[in-house]
Amino acid sequence: MSRIFFVALLTLALMSASVLPADAGKPRRGGGQPRKAGKNVWSGLVVATNAPQPQPAPVEVRPLDGTLRRTFGYNQFEVIAQSRRALQKGESSWTAVSKHFSLRVDPRGVTSDGYRVNLQLFQDRQLLLQTDATLSASSPLVVKGPQIGAGQLLLLLVVQ
Repeated sequence: MSRIFFVALLTLALMSASVLPADAGKPRRGGGQPRKAGKNVWSGLVVATNAPQPQPAPVEVRPLDGTLRRTFGYNQFEVIAQSRRALQKGESSWTAVSKHFSLRVDPRGVTSDGYRVNLQLFQDRQLLLQTDATLSASSPLVVKGPQIGAGQLLLLLVVQ
């Protein structure tokens, strides 16, 4: 009797574990509780250049230093604007501002893949780039921006 009960209980547990909610994979709208609430996002504008004697990468960029060097071919990275915000339900947009550039991040909701955001890059008041992206804790977002003198502007967003 106890063996039948155990098999029935195990079958029920396996069946319920494999059923996904009807809204799995769909973006959450205003009323739902985010699945990953409270994660911080660091957003930054970084100027990449080649220097004869490069300075150490800023703390925020160090985890990506090797990847950025290999991908873009520059050996020095300088953060010119940054912002750190918690991704919460109902979070409003935020901006990382430098002298001539600004990056506006507008949260659009949570999906099963991560956080949906709309990004806008401005030079002074002129919109240079607008795109939608999904941020994930396992994959930082790096966008190649315009040339700046002998360097390159990079947009970085990292879920922490």
